Amino acid sequence: MRFTSEQRLDNGVLEREFTLGEIPGTLWTPGSTPAPLILMAHNNGLPKNEPRLVARARHCASQGYAVATIDAAGCGDRPRSAADDSARAELRRAMRAGEPVDDIFESFVAPMVESAVPEWRTALDAVLALPGIHGPVGYSGWTALGIRLAVTEPRIAAAAFFAGGYVPLAQREEARRVTVPLLFLLQWDDEGNPRQRALDLFDAFGSAEKTMHANTGGHVGTPWFEAEDKGRFYDRHLK
Repeated sequence: MRFTSEQRLDNGVLEREFTLGEIPGTLWTPGSTPAPLILMAHNNGLPKNEPRLVARARHCASQGYAVATIDAAGCGDRPRSAADDSARAELRRAMRAGEPVDDIFESFVAPMVESAVPEWRTALDAVLALPGIHGPVGYSGWTALGIRLAVTEPRIAAAAFFAGGYVPLAQREEARRVTVPLLFLLQWDDEGNPRQRALDLFDAFGSAEKTMHANTGGHVGTPWFEAEDKGRFYDRHLK
């Protein structure tokens, strides 16, 4: 891991950019350590410096957590394959025409999950090797990726998923094997996420402790008070 820049925020949080080979990332650490770690993943294609993600990460770090995010393959400024670009163009065309889009989503989201998981585990290894950062580890964000990590990565102790975004068939099946405590955030009027599919996914999770918070509004309308509730959720399971 090589740090490329850093800045100290007004609340004492240290924000550092880093690279792991070809993987770019950001690490936020609180003013006092040691601190448990939260992996914060953005939905497919968005950059790690997306403002909503950065705001959530900074808030979480101010509450005493180390927070790490990366741009996985095909996300942010990292190159996308010609197949991904073609699929995205076809998706936009199909949505404008009102045609079914599940098969198109599957064609590029499913491979994106497969390629992202090893890079996130590499980042997890590197961050936990730093002084002052320790497990147990929490996860926040992209549901499809989070399901795979919760099933395959034993260091993940609790997860908060955002229901928006397409979840590939493989991860819908894997949901039954998710057993960590779970907080599931659903926007009731999410224009890009069929509500019943999200409810069915929540029902499928195998966690003995799982909670859904549903709020009115569209995809990017999650109320800020959910950050406070999510903080209490992590406090129960990571501190």
